[in-house]
Amino acid sequence: MSTASTLRHPEKARKADNPSPRKPAWIRVKAPTSKAYGETRRLMREHGLNTVCEEAACPNIGECWGNKHATMMILGDICTRACAFCNVATGKPGAVDALEPANVGLSVAKLGLRHVVVTSVDRDDLADGGAAQFVSTIKAIRRDAPETTVEVLTPDFRDKEGALEAVVAAKPDVYNHNLETVPRLYPTIRPGARYFHSLKILDQAKKIDPEIFTKSGIMVGLGEEKAEILQVMDDLRSADVDFLTIGQYLQPTPKHVGIERFVTPDEFDELKKIGLSKGFLLVAATPLTRSSYHADADFAALKANHLRLNS
Repeated sequence: MSTASTLRHPEKARKADNPSPRKPAWIRVKAPTSKAYGETRRLMREHGLNTVCEEAACPNIGECWGNKHATMMILGDICTRACAFCNVATGKPGAVDALEPANVGLSVAKLGLRHVVVTSVDRDDLADGGAAQFVSTIKAIRRDAPETTVEVLTPDFRDKEGALEAVVAAKPDVYNHNLETVPRLYPTIRPGARYFHSLKILDQAKKIDPEIFTKSGIMVGLGEEKAEILQVMDDLRSADVDFLTIGQYLQPTPKHVGIERFVTPDEFDELKKIGLSKGFLLVAATPLTRSSYHADADFAALKANHLRLNS
């Protein structure tokens, strides 16, 4: 089934095969082989942790794990939603692991991370959407690795009362929630979510704590128009979002929604320039950019830029 047909019939996005086109030279990566990659993988297994690096089949896993940088995925590895782009398993999740926050804290300390990203599956089955586990994980990292800056990449919590407020009150350094795509494509790409609700989360996070850095990201290559990307940028700036990531969508399996096209490096460079001109403190826009890719270096640059602008 073609991508166009999938967009007309979103219910078929995960059922029929969508052959993936051959990747251009600029998007190919080497298989992970470094010693540090193996050590990071061993540490995750030792503490029974999940990472979005593995679950989402991230193309940057070799580089990131080779540099001992990983994105911790809490609340299990089974998601209650089925987004058409995502490789994380969908189904009925198990019980929340009470030891998970402590294990994350210990792993962050052992890895010696300067910056850590904590994300999760969607847990619509929980009364708070999993917010309490985020809070406990932030506290554990602060206890075991006090010099590490903490970025959370949360789900939308589907209007669970007090969930957003609880996570923001735990004082992560960065509050990240991805819009993922343009509003027109939500029924196909992100059917369990609502664009303006996600935008509202980012706006509210900044209003609750004006000192927090906020961040969001989108994928391109799904059939969006340039004007739609620019409108998303304007919407994010209206919500006072500080940091934007833009990366190429890569189809995890033939059962996922197909790639409409590969966006060129020159186009990514142009989007970065436009984003910076609109007032984002930092824009990461490359074919291999992911929400957590180079997040440690990007946050260090973000802080430095922020201090310079306010000095």
